[in-house]
Amino acid sequence: MPNKKALSIRFKSLWTDIKESIAGSDRDFTSDSIGKALLILSIPMVLEMIMESIFAVVDIFFVSKLGANAVATVGITESSMTIVYAIGMGLSTATTALVARRIGEKKSEKAGMAAFQAIVAGFSVSLLITVPGIIYAKEFLLLMGASEEMAEAGYLYPAIMFGGNSVIMLLFIINAVFRSSGDAAVSMRVLLMANLFNIILDPLLIFGIGPFPELGLMGAAIATTIGRGLAVCYQFYLLFKGHKRIRLELHHVRIKLKVMFKLFRLSAGGILQYIIATSSWIALFRIISELGADVLAGYTIAIRVVVFALLPSWGLSNAASTLVGQNLGAKQPDRAERTVWITAFTNMVLLGLIGLIFAVFPEPFIRIFIDVPAVVESGAKSLQIISYGFVFYAFGMVLVQGFNGSGDTVTPTKINLFCFWLFEIPLAYLLAIVLDMNIEGICIAIVAAESALTLTAWYFFRKGKWKLTKV
Repeated sequence: MPNKKALSIRFKSLWTDIKESIAGSDRDFTSDSIGKALLILSIPMVLEMIMESIFAVVDIFFVSKLGANAVATVGITESSMTIVYAIGMGLSTATTALVARRIGEKKSEKAGMAAFQAIVAGFSVSLLITVPGIIYAKEFLLLMGASEEMAEAGYLYPAIMFGGNSVIMLLFIINAVFRSSGDAAVSMRVLLMANLFNIILDPLLIFGIGPFPELGLMGAAIATTIGRGLAVCYQFYLLFKGHKRIRLELHHVRIKLKVMFKLFRLSAGGILQYIIATSSWIALFRIISELGADVLAGYTIAIRVVVFALLPSWGLSNAASTLVGQNLGAKQPDRAERTVWITAFTNMVLLGLIGLIFAVFPEPFIRIFIDVPAVVESGAKSLQIISYGFVFYAFGMVLVQGFNGSGDTVTPTKINLFCFWLFEIPLAYLLAIVLDMNIEGICIAIVAAESALTLTAWYFFRKGKWKLTKV
């Protein structure tokens, strides 16, 4: 009986923490137990990442009904949209480091000031991408290896996605503001709203259901942009009218050059870090395009499945990043380090189990999206091989986010440069093209590079210099 009673108490306590996590919490995460702080922060962050990944999965699910060329066009566009994501994530990394550190120092006024500078920076950068993205959409597809037929039929998809990149940028940055202040549940609800609009609008605009026009591939881009745009409007409402840990007032709405300079200094490393990582995916897509549309389509679907699996783990990693920043601000570096180790081992167990399922049963996950035998074969093969490295991915992503949360964006940048551009890309070309291993060679190179990244990050993280980073 005592054991049952104790178990019942623990279950009730866990359920209370889960409800608090989803509803939003006012806790001081620098004084709670690490496990409780991680649980309350990570649950909405994991759900947020799932919401983000649903965008990609929903789009590819409906677009796959239009054929392999349409899927390949989305794959090429998304591989290059990762540059936009890289800039957004780099700015988000800097925003997280600044806001979390100020919150840990109990300086909410300065946190609000940093948040506004990040928003201005993100919107300004997005304008530099909008115009060329619209004008050169068709040329971009041709450059990336698309056929003339694919480029002519699908160029409006990248034109709209690049043209509306500001909503992606702002969505990333403002969610980072909420997340790093400890309001992770808000970020989750924002993406839930965006996804609901996208799920509703995708089939209506792609297939022309009811009074809606049949826009095909272009409809997917419009649906996604509208969904994200409405979510950004909701974010601004919460920032100025809500009652959250961080709130913008009219006196925040001005440029502070000192804060802006610090933001750009931190984000430069973050942006370069993510550009190095994500641009390597563009190079991989360029190599894969030499293997044919079916292989490219299969790989595109496999990567979407992988992203869906990895993004919850990114949620855990983001929780660790926030806690590292807040604990360093509260002058608790050892607690910050313990947070990273606990998160990393938890993430390894979670992602390792998912990887095992993908390794044993890869084909059903590809058939959810398409039933073309050649596409299914290459997609299943890609998913199976990439899943072998899930345990390494899980450990490495937490270590990297630990660096980022401390404000040390330089170390992960150097690691990414070596592992992706100096190791992964040459190895992928050697195995896939020179040794004629095709898609298997590409996937083996991905696993090898991610494993090298994890081992390198582990070595530098243990040295502990990140604890001394000033932001």
